[in-house]
Amino acid sequence: MQDVAIIIPSHNEEENVPLIHAELRKTFANLPDYHLITWFINDGSTDGTLAAIKTAQAQDADVHYIDMSRSFGKEAGMYAGLSTAKADLYAVMDADLQDPPAMIPDMLAGIRDGYDMVGAARTDRSGEPPIRSFFANLFYKIINAISTTPIVPGARDFRVMTQQVVTAVLSLSETNRFSKGIFGWVGFKTKYLPYTNVERKHGKTSWSFWSLFRYSLDGIIDFSDAPLAFVSWIGTISFIGSFIALLFIVIRAMIFGDPTPGWPSLVSIFLMIGGLQLLALGIVGRYIGKIFVEAKDRPIFIAKEIK
Repeated sequence: MQDVAIIIPSHNEEENVPLIHAELRKTFANLPDYHLITWFINDGSTDGTLAAIKTAQAQDADVHYIDMSRSFGKEAGMYAGLSTAKADLYAVMDADLQDPPAMIPDMLAGIRDGYDMVGAARTDRSGEPPIRSFFANLFYKIINAISTTPIVPGARDFRVMTQQVVTAVLSLSETNRFSKGIFGWVGFKTKYLPYTNVERKHGKTSWSFWSLFRYSLDGIIDFSDAPLAFVSWIGTISFIGSFIALLFIVIRAMIFGDPTPGWPSLVSIFLMIGGLQLLALGIVGRYIGKIFVEAKDRPIFIAKEIK
């Protein structure tokens, strides 16, 4: 019998904790060759999530939890669970039941077939606002165009992994974590199972449009230097364009004279060049900011209680 540790980052999931616990127990009741170990990561919840987890633990000795000292985010929660749990196989999933536990048997079957990692990929985004779906699809197109790390469109963090994969993932100990990129970067034989989108059961997602936008920017910066190349090319093109414009102005003044002293369009050129410089500084600043955070080498999470 193999132990399977299910890592469930939870932030304000009071109503969903008992539901996902019940669904997992029902799923593994039909898997006699596997032993379920559930790890809830309470990521600074302000509702009764921790109490719900403790209730589940009182009913099931194979339920464990990590109570974070504050909210460190889902990425830190996954890292905390994977680095703390001990098992033969590991799985990561959300607490809101958008990751169907019914897919776990097929994922485990994929591991038996020789895959090192079996994940889930949504084939649609029904139930999401159209603008959010548009930018999500745009993100996958952009990052796969500029990054050498493959990221499957619609891929979720929901997946089953072998110990070897988890060891590789944990070896990437950067503070700025983008797990979809990390899972792709470590490689290994991977399979994705398609499924239709499932809406969360209770509560509201903590992922706003702005937080998802910042998360996507982090992913691009973490796994590509294309933005730096982009501003370099913009600077080169701007310099060449300005040089050509200068030649044109000098030649025109030599032939036709310069009837407009002060030339107001000079101000426009200054503003354009200044804007490009600020854009370049902003992009470079994002990379420097990432370096600054990593150089401080702060822990990825702080646990208040592990039980």
